[in-house]
Amino acid sequence: MSDSNKDNKSKMPKFKFNSYWIYGAIFIAIIAIQFFNSGDLASKSISKNKFEEILRDNDIKEIVVVNRDIAQIFLTNDALKKEAHKKQTTSTFYRPGSPVYEYNFGDLRTFEESITLVKKEKNLIVDIDNKEQTSVFDAFLGFLPFIILIGVWLFFMKRMSGGGAGSGGGGQIFSIGKSKAKLFDKDTKVKTTFENVAGLEGAKEEVQEIVDFLKNPEKYTSLGGKIPKGALLVGPPGTGKTLLAKAVAGEADVPFFSLSGSDFVEMFVGVGASRVRDLFKQAQQKSPSIIFIDEIDAIGRARGKNSMTGGNDERENTLNQLLTEMDGFGTDTNVIVLAATNRADVLDSALMRAGRFDRQIYVDLPNINERKEIFEVHIKPLKLADDVKIDFLAQQTPGFSGADIANMCNEAALIAARTGKKAIHHQDFLDAVDRIVGGLEKKNKVITPKEKKVIAFHEAGHATISWMLEHAAPLVKVTIVPRGQSLGAAWYLPAERMIVQTEQMLDEMCATLGGRAAEKIIFNKISTGALSDLEKVTKQARAMVTVYGLNDEVGNITYYDSSGNDGFVKPYSEDTAKKIDKEISKMIEAQYVRAIELLEKNKEKLTVLAELLLEKEVIFKDDLQEIFGKRPFDTEIEEVKTEEVKTSEVDKISEE
Repeated sequence: MSDSNKDNKSKMPKFKFNSYWIYGAIFIAIIAIQFFNSGDLASKSISKNKFEEILRDNDIKEIVVVNRDIAQIFLTNDALKKEAHKKQTTSTFYRPGSPVYEYNFGDLRTFEESITLVKKEKNLIVDIDNKEQTSVFDAFLGFLPFIILIGVWLFFMKRMSGGGAGSGGGGQIFSIGKSKAKLFDKDTKVKTTFENVAGLEGAKEEVQEIVDFLKNPEKYTSLGGKIPKGALLVGPPGTGKTLLAKAVAGEADVPFFSLSGSDFVEMFVGVGASRVRDLFKQAQQKSPSIIFIDEIDAIGRARGKNSMTGGNDERENTLNQLLTEMDGFGTDTNVIVLAATNRADVLDSALMRAGRFDRQIYVDLPNINERKEIFEVHIKPLKLADDVKIDFLAQQTPGFSGADIANMCNEAALIAARTGKKAIHHQDFLDAVDRIVGGLEKKNKVITPKEKKVIAFHEAGHATISWMLEHAAPLVKVTIVPRGQSLGAAWYLPAERMIVQTEQMLDEMCATLGGRAAEKIIFNKISTGALSDLEKVTKQARAMVTVYGLNDEVGNITYYDSSGNDGFVKPYSEDTAKKIDKEISKMIEAQYVRAIELLEKNKEKLTVLAELLLEKEVIFKDDLQEIFGKRPFDTEIEEVKTEEVKTSEVDKISEE
């Protein structure tokens, strides 16, 4: 047998017996018995004249009145041999001894009287018999409503007891308190391993130690160590917390129970606590084992905080049961709890304490080296051109999470396929960044030449100020092609700082206000196009004054509460509020004046840059170097050339 035949046979659906087939077979058998045993099939309905003709010819042996409305007519042996009746008696369904004809006579009394008259007139001997007849099918139809009710009742009882196809554990009435956790063991092995997790070196080390403990417990217990009860993965969305848990499931040779925090939530009282008990009972039976609860903030929110339902809150009952199971009486079992959340600030302090979650593993946004590793993972299945530079892409994507990078790689592949390319080029990745950060390019957006000129000078103002200031992020690309809700945009390459100083924040504010300052200098008018810029600098200034204590007048004071309890309380007086507003306004206006002064000194270069932007619609760092000269503040990392972006590509964008 060939391999192809084997593959075809393996792909053929397997025969599965279903109990409902028995009911179907019984129903078909009842219909078949009724169909073949019924004399109605052999009988031909006749008219009144035909009936009287047969009666007067003395061909009728017996008349059977059924249910007082139909007469079944049986013929004599001599009549059966006549040519007039041979067609009926030789039919497929006729059987000897069955009625040949049927006559629907209407009124029984009139029918009997007409037969009596003919019998006297012709001296006939005809037997007349009356009988009540009910077919099996008629009886079935009569009981059909009750049969349907019983069938529906049996169906729901089977579903409620957890049987039947598609009845998940805990999903039915009688099993609603059962855990909804998915079990991954040796039969359902997860293919994700730590090799599939790029970056996250510190987090991987801590999680690998937990896996190693379950594999080699003697290595730790021989020194008196105890197994950690749990580890909490904390970090922004998309950084790889769930992926890390999947890698644990793939690496650990122990049963792995996976579920979400919302799986404990149900409309019935007590279900959440019951599911927690059942989950830990299953895990203890298969210990050593691991339980992973994703988005644990769904049930682990701090008790008594913003609770509107009183002390008997269902979510609090679920949390109380979880606390007891994780560290209470009789919990000396090898069950480790992994949990993930991006809202650790709202979790209950009792859940976070040592003995329950012994370790809090922070999964942060990747740095430049980790982003490079993540890119290398996601580009493996892609068909790349030779001009793709991973180092540049890693530098170009500050603040991107692992999920964002995966989305960017996929978006680059879609862009390349959309333009009919055989491989993904570097420009496709840059277009993907533009698409993700700026939004979809609006080619059909109607912009007047005057508006376009204002936008060009606005973006040129941003680019000029950022080029002149030491701590402003170096520019990579400026465009006046509308994207998303923006009419123009500038892409920068910000330095990845761990701390930010006052001068750095002020330079960034000045560069942000460069757009409005350019409009003021060139047109002596300002527009609404600086809304997002004003929002950004206002937030920065407010943070400098009220959060980071970077203002001399307000002093070394912060009004930030990391616990999040200041939602309904203003932590300062009215006089202080006035002082804060004054300092914010003074700080922003000072940077605006500074931006105007810088642009006044470089007005000619600003005009040249804006005219170039109007001509090309997209300009790059090299174009700024030709106009302003080499930026004196550039470091080695910032000196990334954009030579891989060909002139033909820029012209193509400009034409569109």
